Amino acid sequence: MIKLWRKILDTGSEGDVVTARSRLEFAADAYSAIYAVGDVHGSYIELLNAECRILQDASSRDGRKLIVMLGDYVDRGPCSRQVVEHLMRPLAPQIDRVSLCGNHDDAFCHFLEDPSGGRRWLDFGAAATLYSYGLDIDHALQKAGGFAGLSSHLAQAVPAAHYDWFKSLPVMLKVGQFLFAHAGVKPATPLDAQTDEDLMWIREPFLSRGPEMPYTVVHGHTPTDSVTFGKNRIGVDTAAYASGHLSVVRIADGHTDLV
Repeated sequence: MIKLWRKILDTGSEGDVVTARSRLEFAADAYSAIYAVGDVHGSYIELLNAECRILQDASSRDGRKLIVMLGDYVDRGPCSRQVVEHLMRPLAPQIDRVSLCGNHDDAFCHFLEDPSGGRRWLDFGAAATLYSYGLDIDHALQKAGGFAGLSSHLAQAVPAAHYDWFKSLPVMLKVGQFLFAHAGVKPATPLDAQTDEDLMWIREPFLSRGPEMPYTVVHGHTPTDSVTFGKNRIGVDTAAYASGHLSVVRIADGHTDLV
């Protein structure tokens, strides 16, 4: 069983309705193994290496398998466009993939929609992302006469299909007792009350307290030297763009192991 829902937020004095990113739920027995992959950040070669490890491991297991990408596909590393194009392609038979939205991915979306309003993305290592799309931000701003004229340059550089893919990314996945989100969850807060900002940006108090709910949360967002097992949480971001290693955690047969 696959469940899909969208969180509807009522905001603004005029009652404007804003639809948040989608959240997914799969049946606990839908997959024989789940592979959670940490933050990629433009590290295309490291992504291919991680997938090779996953495919080799998955080949010895019956049934369907699921790869959960934990977000932050762009920025910092040199190959954001190649990473996105790769993740947009289908995988091998019997393997599904869910790519969750990270805060860097969401900020990229906002910048494409409104370069001036979303300009804080440029502080996140965004120049590497735009360069991977063939755009030098300083030159483009000069040519466009500032942020107001940048939209047409972005539209030419970034394919509409890529923007649509980023907009479609869900922000949370629940499979049985496991929750997958880019950053984590707000402790002791019902799932339907978790905001997109919580799920994509939170660090404390989640990192020290854990979810304080009957789930194990698998997340990225906070880089560590190795995969971290905390209070009912597993942190999988090992800064692939700097360390050269994209970490993968396998959940299968009641066990959690590194791949």
